[in-house]
Amino acid sequence: MKLFDVYPLLDVNIVRGQGCNVWDEKGQEYLDLYGGHAVISIGHTHPHYVECVTRQLQQVAFYSNSVINTLQQQLAERLGRISGYEDYRLFLINSGAEANENCLKLASFKTGRTRVLSAQKAFHGRTSLAVEATDNPKIIAPINNNGHVTYLPVNDLEAWKRELAKGDVCACIIEAIQGVGGCTMLTPEFAQGLEAACREAGAVLVADEIQCGYGRTGKFFGHQWLGIRPDLISVAKGIANGFPIGGVLISPDFEAIYGQLGTTFGGNHLGCAAALAVLDVFEQEQLVENARRVGDYLMQQLKALQAESSHITELRGRGLMVGVVLDVPHKEVRGRLIYEKHVFTGCAGTNVLRLLPPLTLTHAQVDAFIAALRDVLTSL
Repeated sequence: MKLFDVYPLLDVNIVRGQGCNVWDEKGQEYLDLYGGHAVISIGHTHPHYVECVTRQLQQVAFYSNSVINTLQQQLAERLGRISGYEDYRLFLINSGAEANENCLKLASFKTGRTRVLSAQKAFHGRTSLAVEATDNPKIIAPINNNGHVTYLPVNDLEAWKRELAKGDVCACIIEAIQGVGGCTMLTPEFAQGLEAACREAGAVLVADEIQCGYGRTGKFFGHQWLGIRPDLISVAKGIANGFPIGGVLISPDFEAIYGQLGTTFGGNHLGCAAALAVLDVFEQEQLVENARRVGDYLMQQLKALQAESSHITELRGRGLMVGVVLDVPHKEVRGRLIYEKHVFTGCAGTNVLRLLPPLTLTHAQVDAFIAALRDVLTSL
């Protein structure tokens, strides 16, 4: 049997990681500004993380949600405190797509409605409802294309208000900073206006914080820069530094009903231990503040480079979620960064380099990246 070939792979075999660096099987070191797609929040193989996961594995890795799991309770309490959502409740699943799927189900259960408003260029996952809310027809199978979703322009409040006024919208789902969409940012004016319009129309406001959340922007959630308080918040990626776990933060306005939601693997002992270890490191090493501080420095250095190079046409993002918009396709630039300069970045669209490093990134590592990017752009 061979693998089902759906991933265009980089010709690199990563076998080891530490902090913001990874190594291939030949011993070549790389600076990781991709973080496994924003998943590595506290750095690769952080010793506290390894210790906590190993200790839990030696005790019990899994039992079902038919018994008490105090690790889930600890995670909910600590996540509520650190994020500022202590009055919300937590439902644990396995992935970001599942988190958004459950957000939209809860919204439909609550409102009795079936229509969703989503942003153009949005990405919310690949499961049934989540993929329908994703603005990419190439990955929406005919069985998923059920007419539930209307895509609207980012930051065009009047367009969203017109659709909400029709009275049939169960949920509006937004990303404070679009990931796959190229790090496009929502404005506070739009977000606050949309929140008010949702309240007036009886619709649920869902914040997809899977990529832009969990400290990446320099606040715990990206939407906290916008002055809003969504009804439902989806999390995944950085929550457990690579262990597959996701969650939904649910406002007090929702009633918990036995059997309405469920999961086999979600909130298992090992995943909760990993997620608690991440919160330990967040607090001990002040990583949310580090993301803000080093992110500000990264943006300053990129702006200085933009003044030197006409190839950088725009800079987007906040904290350690940054899009570098180029006047050339990203493919050559990203390829040369990886294979010549040994620096990993992400990408979006055809011409955006997407930076999603671990939140442990340092000023010196920013300087190393800027020097590498300067060399590549100068030689184009």
